[in-house]
Amino acid sequence: MSQRRDIVVLGSTGSIGTQALDLVRANPDRFRVVGLTAGGSNPELFEQQVAEFSAAYPALFSGLGEEASTEAAALACDVVLNGITGAVGLRPTLAALEAGNTLALANKESLIIGGPLVLERAKPGQIVPVDSEHSAVAQCLRAGTPQEVRRLVLTASGGPFRGWSREQLAGVTREQALNHPTWAMGPVITVNSATLVNKGLEVIEAHLLFGLPFDRIDVVVHPTSVVHSMVEFVDGSTILQASPPTMMIPIALGLEWPDRVPDAAPSCDWTRPETWQFFPLDDEAFPAVGLARRVGAAGGCFPAVYNAANEVAVEAFLAGGLGFTEIVATVESVVDAFDAFLPEDLRSKQLTVDDVLNADQWARAEARHCIEGMKDRL
Repeated sequence: MSQRRDIVVLGSTGSIGTQALDLVRANPDRFRVVGLTAGGSNPELFEQQVAEFSAAYPALFSGLGEEASTEAAALACDVVLNGITGAVGLRPTLAALEAGNTLALANKESLIIGGPLVLERAKPGQIVPVDSEHSAVAQCLRAGTPQEVRRLVLTASGGPFRGWSREQLAGVTREQALNHPTWAMGPVITVNSATLVNKGLEVIEAHLLFGLPFDRIDVVVHPTSVVHSMVEFVDGSTILQASPPTMMIPIALGLEWPDRVPDAAPSCDWTRPETWQFFPLDDEAFPAVGLARRVGAAGGCFPAVYNAANEVAVEAFLAGGLGFTEIVATVESVVDAFDAFLPEDLRSKQLTVDDVLNADQWARAEARHCIEGMKDRL
C-alpha cells in the first residue's frame, strides 16, 4: 500500500462527495481529508462534515461556493476530487491542475466546456476519470498499447424510458424522469441520464480524455449497468469492466490511482445465473448523443453552449415549466442559434476561460428566451 494520501473533496455534500467521505471513513490508513467545500444546498450536512474531519486534521480548509472550491483545489495535497455539478467546476479544475495536484474528475462539465484549456494544463496522467464509464475505459486500456485500440464502447442504461417512442416521451413527468432503474444520483444527472444528454457529454469527455475521434467512440444500451464500458482492440479482442452498479469503485480508483482499494464495493456474484444484454441506441427517440457528437466535433465554445443550455432546460423541466422532449429541443435550438451567431474569425480563435464562461452565460440567456417562447406558443 502506498503512503496515506491527503485529499480535497469539492462538492462534499453531493452524491460523489458523500460516497468519497464514506470511503475515507472506511480507509483512514489510506486517506486524510485536508479540504472540504460545498455549494451550500445542504449547510447542516456540511457543518457536520467539517466538524468530523477537522477533528482528525485541525488545519482542514473548508468553505462554500465556487471561490472557496477554486482556492481549495490549489491546496498542497495529493488528490483533488472534483465532485461539483455543472460549469462552476471549471475554475477549480484549472486550479487543481495548475497546482500540480492529481485531479480525480467527476465534474465532467469542466473538461467538456474547457476542452483545450483543461488539456493544455494537464500533465500526462494528472487527470483520473471518476465517471464510471471513463474509469472503466481507463482500466480496460491497461490491456494494450494506444496503437492497439480500435474503438471505445460506452454503455448506457437507457434510463427509465428505454424502448419508448418519441411520442410516448412527450408525456413524461418529473417523477418518472427521476426514477432511474439502476443508479441513485442527484436530480440533474438523473434527468440527464433519462434524456441521454449525460451520455452525449460522456462521448465528448471520452474524446478529450483518450484522444480518439468521435467515429471510434460508440454507445450501446446495457439496461442492467453491470458492464460499465469496453475497449475493442485491433485483433478483435474486447476487454470490459464489470461490477454491480456502484460509484465506489471509480471513486476509490480516482483517489488511489493506479492502485486499487480492497473491498471498495461488492463484486459480481458469479454463482448466480445472469444474462447481459446490449441494444443499439435509438437516435430518433433520443437525439442528445448525436447532437453531442456535432458540438464535440465543432469544438471551441460549442460544448459549453450545449451544456449550459441543458442545465437551464433541466431546471425548467424540474420546475414544471418545460416538457421532457423539449429539453433536448431547447438545447438544439440554442446550439443552432450559436452556430448562426458566431463570427467566422472566432471559430478558430484560441480559447480563454472568459470566452468559455461568456459562451456559457450567453447560452443560458438564449435557453431562457427559447423556453419563454415555447410557453407563449402554448
